Amino acid sequence: MKIRFLVSIVVAVVAVFVLCAGGLGGLLGGGTAAGACLPAYVLSAAPTAASSPRMPGVWPAVGQWDGEQVANAAAIVTTGAQLGVPARGWVIAVATAMQESTLRNLPGGDRDSVGLFQQRPSQGWGTPAQLQDSVYAAGKFYVKLLTISGWQTMPLTEAAQAVQISAYPDAYAKWEGPATDLVTAIAEAAGLPTGGLAGCGAVGPWTQPVLAPVGSGFRSSDRPGHDGVDFSSPRGTIIRAASAGIVRTVRCNAVHSSTGLPWGCDRDGDPVRTRGCGWYVDIDHTGGLMTRYCHMDQPPMVTVGQQVAVGQPIGVVGSTGRSSGPHLHFEVHVPGDASEAGAIDPVPFMAAQGAPLG
Repeated sequence: MKIRFLVSIVVAVVAVFVLCAGGLGGLLGGGTAAGACLPAYVLSAAPTAASSPRMPGVWPAVGQWDGEQVANAAAIVTTGAQLGVPARGWVIAVATAMQESTLRNLPGGDRDSVGLFQQRPSQGWGTPAQLQDSVYAAGKFYVKLLTISGWQTMPLTEAAQAVQISAYPDAYAKWEGPATDLVTAIAEAAGLPTGGLAGCGAVGPWTQPVLAPVGSGFRSSDRPGHDGVDFSSPRGTIIRAASAGIVRTVRCNAVHSSTGLPWGCDRDGDPVRTRGCGWYVDIDHTGGLMTRYCHMDQPPMVTVGQQVAVGQPIGVVGSTGRSSGPHLHFEVHVPGDASEAGAIDPVPFMAAQGAPLG
């Protein structure tokens, strides 16, 4: 039964690519960079070695997720792999299920909602019995996701919302970090490629740390000491390494403005009462350049001395340190100077690298 279902979903997936403005360019919004993010097997109707997972008999607990939850997430991931959906789609699907059901295959929910994604039979997702089949439910999610133009370059919460049409459209953002971690663990155990987790911007030596508008600019007249730019991103949005390099600093830097005593990074900061970058990461790049990423919501995903790839997740957006709300503060420093004297405007620099901000 599940094999027949997967075959029918693969046909639907291929049909989606054909119907969306004539191919990949139409489906993804027409950008060369976006198209370059897709693995070669996306359009293949026949499973390939890359999409044939090794399935453990029993899934162990991973972090906060018990074996049942991990098994449900694994069903979502492996279904995506067998359908040729890029790894970014697996993260979006797992994050959605984390929000909708905490990765439990629920028999019911709000109104007539059912299953991992709390899909509703009354809205045409399938019968209650079908929606409690994790493979079926995941397949339906992916088919809808692939109809969303530009889904790979959207913030996760926007892509998930475009599929789910939830009453709480921003709720998915906080699960991007946990979903990325869990998908990575499952993919490694199942022998699946995870290159797509780096995101669509990472097709050259430099990429945007987040895909979001630039708010406060570099050393403006009202903020002459602002040594970077701020991105307006929801809490929990994944922050990515702007280029390959080695992690120099992972630190909590948040103190009381009045006393200099520790404020801590286990809570949000304040624009007046707090000083410092909060949870932040510095990365050294070739040519002596350095990038800095401030105000992360929780301890970063990387450690000092770690080699990171361009586009690799390094943390999530938050509001720790001197901050008035969730955002990413991003700095670029010239070779050999990590101080404020070495900071340069990231906007023209990143534009010159072929990764314009905002």
